[in-house]
Amino acid sequence: MKKKWFLAASLVLILAIGGLVGCGPGATVQGGIEGLNISNQQQGLWVNGQGKVTAIPDIVTLSVGVESQETSVAVAQSRAAEAMFGIMTALTDNGIAEKDIQTQHFSIRRVTRWDREKEVEVVTGYRVTNTVTAKIRDIDKAGSIIDAVALAGGDLTRINNIGFSIDDPSDYYKEARELAMADAKDKATRLAELADVTLDKPIFITESSQAPPITRDVMAMAEAPVPAPMTPISSGEMEIRLSVQVVYAIH
Repeated sequence: MKKKWFLAASLVLILAIGGLVGCGPGATVQGGIEGLNISNQQQGLWVNGQGKVTAIPDIVTLSVGVESQETSVAVAQSRAAEAMFGIMTALTDNGIAEKDIQTQHFSIRRVTRWDREKEVEVVTGYRVTNTVTAKIRDIDKAGSIIDAVALAGGDLTRINNIGFSIDDPSDYYKEARELAMADAKDKATRLAELADVTLDKPIFITESSQAPPITRDVMAMAEAPVPAPMTPISSGEMEIRLSVQVVYAIH
C-alpha cells in the first residue's frame, strides 16, 4: 500500500514539473506552486516617454445651487424650489441646453443645537440644499450667465466653482502621443549607444494620459442696488499630458 502511495505522489510531482517546463517565458503558473511567476519582463531596454501639449478650454462647467434654512421642512423646501426654478430658467434663457444641466446633489437635513440644561439635542430648523452643474459651451458668455443665475437665485444662491475642459481632446492626445513616442525613441537610442547594444523594434508599449480639469472658486453674488460690472471669467490654458512606456528588443 505504501508503495502505491509513493508512486502516486511521484506521478503528481512529475506532472507539476512538466507543467512548469512546458510554460512559455511569459506565463504564470497557477495551481501547483502558488505565486510562481516566470516572466521575461526584465529583458530588453525599458524607457518612458513624455508628451505635453497646451490647449485652450472650450467648455465651462458651472456648479451652482441653492440653500434654504427654515423652521419647517415645507417652508425651506418651497423657498429652495422657487430659487432653483429661477436659476434653471436663467440658465435656459441664456442658451444652456437642458441636456447640459444635471442635478448633482439634493438633501433635506435637520439643524440642531445641544441644550446643556436638559442635555438633549433640540431641532431648530431644516436645511434644504439643491445643486446642479451646467455645461456652458460659449465661454465668452460664462460671466454673464454667472451674474444671471446669482440674480435669479437671490440670497439663496450658492455658486461653488467653475471647471474648464475641452469638449473633444482627441487631436491634442494624438499630438501628445506622437511627442511621447518620439521622446521614448530618443531616450532608447541614447541608452543603446551608451550600452553598446543594437536597438531593435518595440516589443511592449503602454500609455497613460492626464488632462486634469481646471477648477476655480467663484463667490456667490447678491443683488446689487445699482448695475454691477459683469463677472470676469478667463479660461487661460490647460496642459494635456501623455506618457508611454516602451520596451525595445536589443541584441
